Amino acid sequence: MSPDGTPDASPERDSPVGEPVIRGDPAFAGERAREAVQFDPDDPESVARAAEIVRSFADDSVGDADSVYMLRGAAACAALVRGEGSYKAAAERTDGDATVSFIRKWARVHDLPRSIRQYVATGEIAPTAAKHIARVAGEARFLLAWATLDADLTVRDVRSIASDVNAGTPPERALEAHGVPPGEVTLDLPPGTYRELRRQAALRGVDPATLVAEALDGWEPTEDSPPERY
Repeated sequence: MSPDGTPDASPERDSPVGEPVIRGDPAFAGERAREAVQFDPDDPESVARAAEIVRSFADDSVGDADSVYMLRGAAACAALVRGEGSYKAAAERTDGDATVSFIRKWARVHDLPRSIRQYVATGEIAPTAAKHIARVAGEARFLLAWATLDADLTVRDVRSIASDVNAGTPPERALEAHGVPPGEVTLDLPPGTYRELRRQAALRGVDPATLVAEALDGWEPTEDSPPERY
């Protein structure tokens, strides 16, 4: 971010706006999907609504809010930043009810890839943990998010690991320092699939994990970009 509070150049903030992706999906938001609020940072009335929601989101009641509500607040923060042009101007639009730091943290949560945000919507990743996941960049975000799920990391753990990564510690080493083996996941397979996995691994003389990794390497990757919608 520049000294005047202008956010760094980001392709997400130049992308088109449409229906909410996660908050508007019943698979993640349930009946709340019908209540999903859409923000248009190019529409003054929508930006004004975003500012109102950010003000409410920043008060003391946010700690008792559910995950879908908090994602709405994050989307409002992101839309307000784009609409006003900087974190500083966004904070000023809330008349001091929300700080630059608060808006920046939650706007970053909105900018997390969809595959991570869907776990925030279902509550499997706490929104307060998502704030710290969003502090790190690139592949480290995914490593930390999946470790949060697979190793039941606490918010304090996530915050500490994120700080270590931002201080220059490689993500794998930061996880190991907190007792998390990077890449370790427990799979629950159908008996037939499990039997065949073990059989093929034995015939080839490799660990079952090798076969799983080979199978995944052969998949056509599914697009998982930061959100294009608010």
